[in-house]
Amino acid sequence: MLSRENIKEFFIITIGTFIVAVAVFFFMLPSHVSVGSVAALAMVLNNYIPYSISTITLVINVGLLIIGFLLIGPEFGIKTVYCAVLLPGLMGLLEMLFPDFQSITQDPLLDVICYILVVGVGLAILFSHNASSGGLDIVAKLMNKYLRMDLGQSMTVSGFVVALSSALCYEPKIVVLSILGTYFGGLVVDYYIFGLNIKRRVCILSKDLDQIVQFILHDLHSGATLYESVGAYDNTPRREVITIVDKQEYKRLMDYVRKTDPKAFVTVCTVNDVMYQPKDRTRTK
Repeated sequence: MLSRENIKEFFIITIGTFIVAVAVFFFMLPSHVSVGSVAALAMVLNNYIPYSISTITLVINVGLLIIGFLLIGPEFGIKTVYCAVLLPGLMGLLEMLFPDFQSITQDPLLDVICYILVVGVGLAILFSHNASSGGLDIVAKLMNKYLRMDLGQSMTVSGFVVALSSALCYEPKIVVLSILGTYFGGLVVDYYIFGLNIKRRVCILSKDLDQIVQFILHDLHSGATLYESVGAYDNTPRREVITIVDKQEYKRLMDYVRKTDPKAFVTVCTVNDVMYQPKDRTRTK
């Protein structure tokens, strides 16, 4: 029996899949821009097969799931199976509700931009809950197993093959937009997953380190770690503070460091994710 947490998770996955279906139906299909996905391949095949795009998508997804189970094994979780069947179902529902839908923007370039931005939200929701829409993910795993290709490369290659397939029935402008959309679509998904949660790891060496540490702890209300270090050039012992801050905190910290010690040595690197136990601010000191 599904727990409350599982029901909540599947509800969120359903919302993510619905967003993907909306992006496909309202932006990709009217423009004919084949941004690398099974739905895009189904759109191309629809020019030669007398079935709806949702039906072709469902057949391809189910076929790939069966091939995946036979050749790779039961690596595909129930979430992926659920999304792979739900997505064409939602597309079919939209086809019934809007049988003669035309492009909102009447411009393929604007359509592909809107598609990338909207579908990125849906895919980010799915990926953050360890799910996917199936399709090309299965192809990528097959290529990884039998062609010894990295999973990332496999996804890229399979996406570009689908984009290039648009050359079979669409004009060169659509083919170019399909290739560009496939490339930039991946970047947008990465940004939605990692970029919105991006933090910075700041390492500081300064003669006024105590003041800077107090600022980090009591003004930024952030954590910090102190290390003992030795300069390789003159063997002088120094202390170094390391802290992880968000974008707003980073600006405040750098402004304070420049004002307190303009000669401070600072290094900064990007952190995509952080796991930690939040401090109990209600605890008496």
